[in-house]
Amino acid sequence: MLAIGSCAVNPVSGTPDFVTMSESQEVSIGRSEDKKVREQYGIYDDPALQRYVNDIGQRLAGTSHRSGLQYQFLVVDSPQVNAFALPGGYIYITRGILAYLNSEAELAAVLGHEIGHVTARHSVQQISATTAANVGVSLLQIFVPQIRNAGGDMLINALGSALLSGYGREHELEADRLGAEYLARTGYDPQAMIRVVGVLKDQELFDAEVAKAEGREPRAYHGLFASHPDNDTRLQEVVREAGRIKGTENRINREEFMQRVDRMVFADSPAQGIVRDNIFYHTDLGLTLRFPAGWRVQNNAGNVAAQSPDRNALIDLRSAGPATGAPADTLRKILKLGAGSTVSPLTIAGLRAAVTDLTLAGKPTRIAVVFLGKSAYAIGLQANSAAAFQQHESAMSESLHSFHAITAQERGLAKPMRVRIITARAGLTF
Repeated sequence: MLAIGSCAVNPVSGTPDFVTMSESQEVSIGRSEDKKVREQYGIYDDPALQRYVNDIGQRLAGTSHRSGLQYQFLVVDSPQVNAFALPGGYIYITRGILAYLNSEAELAAVLGHEIGHVTARHSVQQISATTAANVGVSLLQIFVPQIRNAGGDMLINALGSALLSGYGREHELEADRLGAEYLARTGYDPQAMIRVVGVLKDQELFDAEVAKAEGREPRAYHGLFASHPDNDTRLQEVVREAGRIKGTENRINREEFMQRVDRMVFADSPAQGIVRDNIFYHTDLGLTLRFPAGWRVQNNAGNVAAQSPDRNALIDLRSAGPATGAPADTLRKILKLGAGSTVSPLTIAGLRAAVTDLTLAGKPTRIAVVFLGKSAYAIGLQANSAAAFQQHESAMSESLHSFHAITAQERGLAKPMRVRIITARAGLTF
């Protein structure tokens, strides 16, 4: 049981730790949560890039304080700028963060930082704190703040946000110190730790400006704190200490890294659909949906949702299973509606559909089910109050009725953006 504590020696510090689980339990938790990561994010479909990242991670892990663990390193199919570690050596890096790195050494710095969290058992301590507080959130939410219930992160409360904010400054600095040490042991330049933190800090500051303009919360890699690395004397000191390790080769490997990420998907992935000018295109599913102009669209693995600028209304599109029977039957089934509930037939762009109005979690809601080919899709419209629903009803209804089978012209617009590496030469302009 996780609630039973015991004393063990911390693999990094060598001092006793009060822990709530054995190493085998830690690995078991990581293995279980790994399945959820794969479902929520998806694995980026590039075997060569996956092997490249895994090889670097395994070399780093082999020099760590817990080299006996069976580590896993995966690139997940997300545009988020993030990397994270689950208990037991399950480590993930998004393709989104890869697009901002400049060398193999910087990639190794990110992986080394996450290995540091594993070797120092920070996740075990986080579980202990959460268990002690008896807070009802999943383990995956503790370690991966970006994973929320569909649309839920748009409205997440302050308490949940504080809980999911990261490991804390001391643990993050320790992960930086360990990561820099593993870099040096593996032959990479430990100064890459400072460079990568600087790059990601600049990206965080840029995203904060964009987020302010878009009326959303900024997104940042969990390892970043208020100070910029140029002014962070503690970070500079731990990196200098790592540089004193005998045998450091100070490898950078910029060119090979650039070759590996050339043509990598940037922003939305075709597997999750593409958003262009608030229009959602999904070529594999063969559908298109237009969201209202000015609404903030969030494309998740299991749904795509849009929030009004005033944050009082939400539109959500997701799969509703196979198109069997009538749309009204599917709608009643997914909402568990009784026979007396009012469900009205509807036609949207020539497609069979059904719609009902109800109250969910105290909020006025309209949900439609539309049949397209062999699949059913649910489109939900919700507002925080009756007045807000009335205010946004026209825009939400227009979005609902924009759902249609993707056209040949739209397929051409749904191609993903990709990273391209171009070598600068004299006279080149852009």
